[in-house]
Amino acid sequence: MDAAFASELLKTMVFEAITLAAPFLLTGMVIGLAVSLFQAVTSIHEQTLTFVPKALGVVGVLLLLLPWMIRTLMEFTIVVIQKMPQMVH
Repeated sequence: MDAAFASELLKTMVFEAITLAAPFLLTGMVIGLAVSLFQAVTSIHEQTLTFVPKALGVVGVLLLLLPWMIRTLMEFTIVVIQKMPQMVH
């Protein structure tokens, strides 16, 4: 395995990880911002008010995007397995 192949594989792995994690991070960020704005406007500072909506939002995104995530991971795994002979030489 040469350096160009290894760097390409690493770049692809990082891109896949970011692509799969981004919907959850963005969901948590948007819900957290909305809850913080709500708490600032109403002066309600309950700790559970920040956690429960984020947890429900992340679970909802997980259920919605799970087929896409599995398909993406399977395609990436198939590509990596197909490139294994190139890794040896």
